[in-house]
Amino acid sequence: MSRRADSRWTVGPAADEKMAQTLAAAVSLPLPLCRLLVLRGLADPASAKRYLRPQLDQLNEPLLLKSMGEAVERLARAIRGGETILVHGDYDVDGMCSTSLMTRAIRTLGGRVVPFIPDRRTDGYDLGPAGVAAAVAAGATVVLTCDCGTSAIDAALSLRAAGIDLIVSDHHLPGGPLPAAVAVLNPRRADDESPDKDLAAVGVAFKLALALTRELGGNENVVFSMLDLVALATVADVAPLRGENRVFVRRGLALLGESKSAGLRALIRSSGLDGKEITAGRVGYILAPRLNALGRLDRALRGVDLLLADREDEANSIARHCEELNRERQELDRRILDEALRRVDKMDLTTTYGIVLHDSDWHPGVIGIVASRLVEQTARPVFMIAVHDGIGKGSGRSIPAFDLHSALDECGDLLLKHGGHRAAAGLTVTEAQIPAFVDRFNEVARARLTADDLVRELRIDLELSLADATDELERLLRHLEPFGIGNPGPMFAARRVRVATGATRIGADGVKFRIETNDGTIEAVGWGLAHRTADLQKGAVIDVAYKLERNEFRGKSVLQLGLADFRVST
Repeated sequence: MSRRADSRWTVGPAADEKMAQTLAAAVSLPLPLCRLLVLRGLADPASAKRYLRPQLDQLNEPLLLKSMGEAVERLARAIRGGETILVHGDYDVDGMCSTSLMTRAIRTLGGRVVPFIPDRRTDGYDLGPAGVAAAVAAGATVVLTCDCGTSAIDAALSLRAAGIDLIVSDHHLPGGPLPAAVAVLNPRRADDESPDKDLAAVGVAFKLALALTRELGGNENVVFSMLDLVALATVADVAPLRGENRVFVRRGLALLGESKSAGLRALIRSSGLDGKEITAGRVGYILAPRLNALGRLDRALRGVDLLLADREDEANSIARHCEELNRERQELDRRILDEALRRVDKMDLTTTYGIVLHDSDWHPGVIGIVASRLVEQTARPVFMIAVHDGIGKGSGRSIPAFDLHSALDECGDLLLKHGGHRAAAGLTVTEAQIPAFVDRFNEVARARLTADDLVRELRIDLELSLADATDELERLLRHLEPFGIGNPGPMFAARRVRVATGATRIGADGVKFRIETNDGTIEAVGWGLAHRTADLQKGAVIDVAYKLERNEFRGKSVLQLGLADFRVST
């Protein structure tokens, strides 16, 4: 039986009809699409056109980032002087792509650069002793971090003692004082006045690479050609797809399908996407997990090797390894999720608002994925902790109403280390302190959340009859892409529609059936709904919450409803 939390449908305010009609006349687009634009604050025709056609000239100047000038000056001096630069990344997709982007940019400018990413299992997260040792071993005089370093106070002091300059490029929320460094590039530092705070680390790296290339008179097109890496990492890191990120991803996705990177081409081929449109969804659910599998189960530096590969045979070999690791990762996911769900079934969820689970048999590389699945099932913030040799390493995921980073601050006296974002965070804790953390985390969750917060909210953008759910509208809705956090795909609702064929199960928990329309029938496909097939008998009258989608299979392309939820009509 599915444990997915029940949904509360929330229908937003209706769009101002006069504004929508005025916009429709000005931009020659269908009224339903213009209603959506008005609801998203884009009633002005100029704003709507800017949103619908993201262009590179919408990007902010790199030098608006605090201490960008200092970072560029030091790196340019190192390149001119033949110094060795160690680029230190994190072991997720954002870290791999940022490291690869900066490594390629510096090499193109004639610099000596050594990429490095710590081992998740032995070195831990962030710039630490392993990174310092790697810099010393490489003979580096400058360390540039990518997607880490904002909290690396001790490592910064160690580098300074070794005579090595530190430049931090990151996007994680500072948890205290900044490290001693030549520059700390982070749009989320308190004194940074750059306009866009939503950048992933790869966005910061892109701006640094562009500013450095301009300083040294290099070819800017080399940097812009790496927008495929920027798009991949921005989507993988679940950064909000608005502002500059929207430009990065729209432009970068267009490059991904015809990437100049042998590594990205090999990854696309091995994942079965060769010749298919590369969308944000396919990046997030197909490409990113395969690259992430390297950092979770092997060495993330292999991901950098893939992204920097020039030879097709080398790239193909690593891409095949990604595919094998991803299958192994999926099996680990299933096993750990099944065990976690069995434990959740034994909990009293009326009193448990924040869930913490731990085990010595769990792999630390996959528990974050399982935590995300548990959040989907329970509508509660979740921490999963893998315990080895008396130390627990945990990954947490949250719900919109709960700030995970802030909650960990209230538990800080129980933890060895913690950090992250509002929606995702990590921690290190001794095994002896885990029971106290379980209780404290739940106490914090109970103090901050209400029972209403623990219901999965399904926000309906627009009531749209199936008569208006046309092929043309689906085609035009693509101009709102890329969809994701900060720019969700439009959710529609249609009332009192009739089931034309009884539902059949697909996959583990999916359901498929047809709905009557004025012109015949249309297929609806939904996941996590198989336990409710009894309500989907032929002739049943239901309300549906759906997205307009296109199903492409065996050369055929047909419109379908991506069913998010349904209710028996009253």
